[in-house]
Amino acid sequence: MLRRSRLFGRKTRVTFSLPPDEPTGVVSVVGDFNDWEPGRHELVRRRHGRRTVSVTLSPGVHRFRYLATGGVWFDDETADRRDEHGSLIEV
Repeated sequence: MLRRSRLFGRKTRVTFSLPPDEPTGVVSVVGDFNDWEPGRHELVRRRHGRRTVSVTLSPGVHRFRYLATGGVWFDDETADRRDEHGSLIEV
């Protein structure tokens, strides 16, 4: 699930969120906004069981995917669009 919150200027905070039953182990969101660097935006388990991480993004279309332990890549079902290269979010 993706949640957007407008910030100062033209920036937007995007919160990436996965339900408790998504892949076990460590999960990172990787994309063009972090040079596809695993571990830079690792999702943290919250009290309610969901895992989340927030990233501040500039306006535009950003491509991303999730990377789980064991090299498992997956897309976000709630993304604005998806194609053969991953998920896309427009901010």
